[in-house]
Amino acid sequence: MSRILPRSTPRAEGVDPAAVRRLVDRLDGLEDVHSLLVVRHGNVIAEGWWHPHTADRPHTMFSVSKSFTSTAVGLAVDEGLLSLDDRVVDLLPDDVPADPGEHLRAMRVRHLLTMTTGHSASTMEGIDRTISLPGARWARSILAQPVDHEPGTHFVYNTGATYLLSAILHRLTGERLLDYLTPRLLAPLGITHAEWEQDPDGIDTGGFGLSITTEEMAAFGQLYLQGGRWAGEQLVPAQWVAAATAAQVPNGPHDWPEWNQGYGYQFWQCRYGAYRADGAFGQYIVVWPEKDLVITMTSGLTDLQSVLDAVWETLLPDDAWTAEEPGVEPEPGPFELALRPPAGAAESPVESTVAGVTFDLAANERDVSALALGRADDGRLELTVTIGGLDHFVRFGHDAWSSGTCTLQGAPADVATSAAWADESTLRGRMIFVGTPFEWHLELRFAGDGVTVTIDRNVSFGKRGLLHATGTARRG
Repeated sequence: MSRILPRSTPRAEGVDPAAVRRLVDRLDGLEDVHSLLVVRHGNVIAEGWWHPHTADRPHTMFSVSKSFTSTAVGLAVDEGLLSLDDRVVDLLPDDVPADPGEHLRAMRVRHLLTMTTGHSASTMEGIDRTISLPGARWARSILAQPVDHEPGTHFVYNTGATYLLSAILHRLTGERLLDYLTPRLLAPLGITHAEWEQDPDGIDTGGFGLSITTEEMAAFGQLYLQGGRWAGEQLVPAQWVAAATAAQVPNGPHDWPEWNQGYGYQFWQCRYGAYRADGAFGQYIVVWPEKDLVITMTSGLTDLQSVLDAVWETLLPDDAWTAEEPGVEPEPGPFELALRPPAGAAESPVESTVAGVTFDLAANERDVSALALGRADDGRLELTVTIGGLDHFVRFGHDAWSSGTCTLQGAPADVATSAAWADESTLRGRMIFVGTPFEWHLELRFAGDGVTVTIDRNVSFGKRGLLHATGTARRG
């Protein structure tokens, strides 16, 4: 993979290597952190990917996408395409209800940016599930929802607001958001892996859907740390960078302190003078101007505060910052890290009694009708799962990650799998969807001619339980 940022060592950039090691150890203890890259004075001083996640694979960013959409708005403002005080009803005239209410008529671009549109709840929920055909117009559906409060008076985290910004830019520029940003931002930064999900009408989703690599995240953070300048060129207006990353509106209350510090133009404030781009399940670009530091991380976690606490607790103390010591050998390169495979034995006595036996499952909402356990020609455990009458095959490594492709969710997905016998009758497996926060935890518990199957997700926007069903061996 080509590098965007130069490399150095922690000590050469005034950081105690032991503090960096403590940060890595803390993150490793959180189980589902996928990558880390630390930049000081513009140089990468620490980097690591938890195998099977890798440096060259883009990772799903979720709401980190919002900060890129904000940047596109800043560029469009600078080009005179719109202003923060333009009315939304004027910018999307074909999507406005026939008789817009007073609050909708008062909604401005700045309200979309600051999540103060006046809605009582996020307007995106249900849009991507109920509107799936070209011509359905997500923007029209969003603008039809009640605006209960005067815009500018009520903060509600609202992905639909960011989508409207993308729709506005799409209409004004005549091109998708990704294409607008590529020559102005992405290409100059060396971001070449970017992909962005689109709605059924070809509009980039704006508030989510961007995938880039960890180092590409860091380049974006470094650009903002440098006030929008890159390689001697002012890519993003300095005044936009300052405004977007300032506390424009209060937010909260929230049990996690990092979510009570204020909100800018699609950027979150942090404690200790930092700010961040923030995506679901622990995707972060943390910019810490006081320390001239950028930290990027990808994860699959539910306790999002825990990741940021690991940063503050290891890098905030004074002894984490040291002067360069001449004559000290350079610290090691990228950390060698890995997600932990399930613990247990490679084989079990019960396997000989269930191998090749089909277990018919009781009716369930996932339409999983049967499964069978066996061994592939290469010796790996192979699980055959019948869904909707079609057989799907999953092969598991043991004490290591086995790469493959899975179609259990419909479209093919790159996965890494591993399984072990936790005891003589219980098989536990993990399936990691590489480049995403998601993984599945599988448990098969055998008892005589019966099996109990449980599949849970590590993180989810809905319930984490995917399947809990019982089955009976098909004999004779």
